[in-house]
Amino acid sequence: MSKLSYITPEGLRIDGRRNNEIRRLNMKMGIFNRADGSAYYEQGNTKITVAVYGPREVASNQRMLHDRAIVNCEYSQAAFSSATDRKPTRKSDKQSYEIASLIKQAFESTIQITLFPRSQIDIYVQVLQADGGLKAAALNAATLAVIDAGLPMRDFICACSATFIEGVPLLDMNQMEERSGGADLLLSIQPQLGGVISLNMESKVPQDMFESVLELANLGCMKIFALLQTEVKRHSADLLSNQINPKS
Repeated sequence: MSKLSYITPEGLRIDGRRNNEIRRLNMKMGIFNRADGSAYYEQGNTKITVAVYGPREVASNQRMLHDRAIVNCEYSQAAFSSATDRKPTRKSDKQSYEIASLIKQAFESTIQITLFPRSQIDIYVQVLQADGGLKAAALNAATLAVIDAGLPMRDFICACSATFIEGVPLLDMNQMEERSGGADLLLSIQPQLGGVISLNMESKVPQDMFESVLELANLGCMKIFALLQTEVKRHSADLLSNQINPKS
């Protein structure tokens, strides 16, 4: 596909969005009864489930930390998750390891792990369908699941990707846009504290484009934050309602 095909003369993208629009989000907390926290998260055609267990006893005393909890993350993709790659990812797969490490580090810095010494928190991320933006979607989904688990956090973690094609900054790429060859910038932030958790780039962004791409990614994070907040409030209201009026 030629680069001209990614953006129409009217400024529309392949999926009909403007350059500063995120994909449609659909999310639900508390989907697994046996997990301490869980969430289902859709961003466009990317679909992810997350289960959180803990704090609980450390599996190995050799890994125990006496002043804080250990955060573990396991990331995997279902064999049917990608239309272009039917092979299931393994734990040793480079992308899976990178995403798991990204999630682990983000939540180590955001969960108040010093409140749970000599324990561990396990985050399991499963990609059901992959259509771009996997790292950002996994972080956002894990945020909902950790909140559902009742773990104290300093702030939400909100993440969004951005790029530029033909000199036009684009927000929240789908898989086809990711394969266009443009730079891939991933920003994750603590939206209420105003802190940056991580800034990752798959390839270099020209200096004259960097600021506009970064600003667009931050705009996407804030849009996602508003939607995550709405889901947390809805879920909290449902839990409260069920306590007041328990179902028989």
